[in-house]
Amino acid sequence: MKNKNGAKLLVVGIILAVLVIGYYFYLSNRQSADREEVVESTLVQSVLMKDLEKSYPPTPKEVVKYFNEISKCFYNETYTEEELYDLAMQIQGLYDDELIARKTEEQYITDLKSDIAEMQANKRTISSYQLSASTDVEFFSENESKCARLYCEYSILQGTDRISSMVVFVLRQDENEHWKILGWDLDE
Repeated sequence: MKNKNGAKLLVVGIILAVLVIGYYFYLSNRQSADREEVVESTLVQSVLMKDLEKSYPPTPKEVVKYFNEISKCFYNETYTEEELYDLAMQIQGLYDDELIARKTEEQYITDLKSDIAEMQANKRTISSYQLSASTDVEFFSENESKCARLYCEYSILQGTDRISSMVVFVLRQDENEHWKILGWDLDE
């Protein structure tokens, strides 16, 4: 009788062990399947996720860096008409009010589309950019406003040719102490 009880106990133990191991593998595979369902966002969508109201770039260098991320989206990525509009509004969130006032929203979008079309027609893309070091940012005052000047070197690909250009950015602090792009120009 002891052998029968021992055999029953052994069979029940094996069945329980198989159930526990089977359940463990079920949970392990279910979790990896959940991870696989994560949808990857495009670079455009990733750039648009930044909420400037909640996390505005804290320094002039970070503002120009975000400006460049948006610019790379304009010239290097594929996007919908709605995403183009959203990118345009996002980049204008980095602009000083004085710069925004120079064009209507409609004119800005029209000019932007024209500029993008020209880059695409010439098969140009922004390969990379290099911002000046934080120690090279020049801070100054003008008309009682805090301003900053910094340089950015762009490497633009046109077919197999690489073109470099240096751009100087001027930023001004607004009433919320956010650095806003007042303008930029080629540094010759």
